[in-house]
Amino acid sequence: MLSDIEMGYIYAVMVKDLSRLGRDYVSVGNYTDVYFPDHDIRFIAVNDGIDSEEGESEIAPFKNILNEMYARDISKKIRSSHRLRGSMGEPLSQPPYGYMKSAENKKKWVIDPEAAEVVKSVFKMCLEGKGNETIARILQEKQILVPMAYWQRKGLPRGGKKTQPNPYKWCKTTIQKILSQQEYCGDVINFKTCSKSFKNKTRLPNDPENWAIFRDVHEPIIARSDFEKVQTPIAKTKRRAPKPQNGEKNMFCDFLYCADCGSKLWYHTNTTNKEIHYFSCSNYKKDTRGNCETRHYIRADAIEQIVMLELKRLAKYLESHEEEFAKLLAEKTNADMLAEQKTLETELNRAIARNEMLTSLFAKTYEDNVSGKLSDEMYMELSHKYEVERLELKTKIFEYKECLAKISEMEQNKDDFLKSVRKFMEMESLTAPMLRELIDHIDVYEKEGGKKNYTQRIVIYYRFVGYLELPSSDDENYKANTRKGVDVEYIPTAKSA
Repeated sequence: MLSDIEMGYIYAVMVKDLSRLGRDYVSVGNYTDVYFPDHDIRFIAVNDGIDSEEGESEIAPFKNILNEMYARDISKKIRSSHRLRGSMGEPLSQPPYGYMKSAENKKKWVIDPEAAEVVKSVFKMCLEGKGNETIARILQEKQILVPMAYWQRKGLPRGGKKTQPNPYKWCKTTIQKILSQQEYCGDVINFKTCSKSFKNKTRLPNDPENWAIFRDVHEPIIARSDFEKVQTPIAKTKRRAPKPQNGEKNMFCDFLYCADCGSKLWYHTNTTNKEIHYFSCSNYKKDTRGNCETRHYIRADAIEQIVMLELKRLAKYLESHEEEFAKLLAEKTNADMLAEQKTLETELNRAIARNEMLTSLFAKTYEDNVSGKLSDEMYMELSHKYEVERLELKTKIFEYKECLAKISEMEQNKDDFLKSVRKFMEMESLTAPMLRELIDHIDVYEKEGGKKNYTQRIVIYYRFVGYLELPSSDDENYKANTRKGVDVEYIPTAKSA
């Protein structure tokens, strides 16, 4: 309509009433008072009895304000209903790729078998150590439809870009989104986005602390343990994809850290001899202008042999001293659990006590205001302050209770670790999925000694249990030939692996 007005095709605009032109009183006032007169447009609102040829209407601005107040009130009611449904665990968004709405109950998600297999393969490839770009390329080569093309083929309405020229061209951001969606564990997460007001429909990311998470609502596609394993790698800083001539990404990428400065060790390939692969500190001052004094160089084949030897020692100890190993593991997990549990319980009790005190303070403030001891202005200021603090405490109490509930899962984590070690006992070589299942991270110290004969301290931290020190005997001595003319001698000592 505005384009036609600019072209001179329209000389009058007629609406049922002012609300049909708009409910934003600023915009409506601009059109009726400025834009239409400037373009010699006659404006008529039939039910409101407004005709610009009869002169300005004194009641029009008030009607515009009332129309906006009506829209604001409707928005509040819709938001309240939306909040209520979301707080009760009803999914507020469309089901993600891999799920679809149940034919019997539209509020329930069920697995879409065809898409679910793709999701499973994405997580499997990630656990094998493949990057997002590699996974996207593999799916494209297999001629698997991207989510939007898949939904279009099945006739499912979805928002988003629908003009993708190649329906098989996967993007690494799509892979990352799939890997980061907790809904695949069977959970429903509401209020992940929000809008500023009813006038602005743009959806903005909401703070995670404001999310409402409901666990185990629908059937999971991915095991929760597998989902948690892939979160650490995808949360790391993005790195440049390795060059094809340098070979595949090493499975120890994202696991090795500098013991001195805490930075990640980067994976490199020797420029003259492509057979030599190594790791070094990403914060080394001579390579990256960082502030780490030493390079923390370690060969990729050496770290692989060291970890293999340590895991074999772990498996051997479990096989020959099962009761002692279980006792050692229990002492480790129980010590960590009790320390954290005590801290959380103290903070929880403190927050609950303060919350109860705020209730009393609010009641006293109200009584003082009614009796005239406290002015209305001071009452509003104090009540707002107490309400803000009460909401913050409510969030903290929820988080403390959730953390305490997670501590009860540590016993299950211990059993999962034992199962993983037993699974390793049946394998002949170390794989990327097994590495992610057993190890959280590895600290690498700087070399000590000469260039040819030197020692280097390596500390392995396992998933669920952290650092685990096994009793060592004097006759323990492990050797491995990593390459021609070079042997690695592995000597387990206190605080090293």
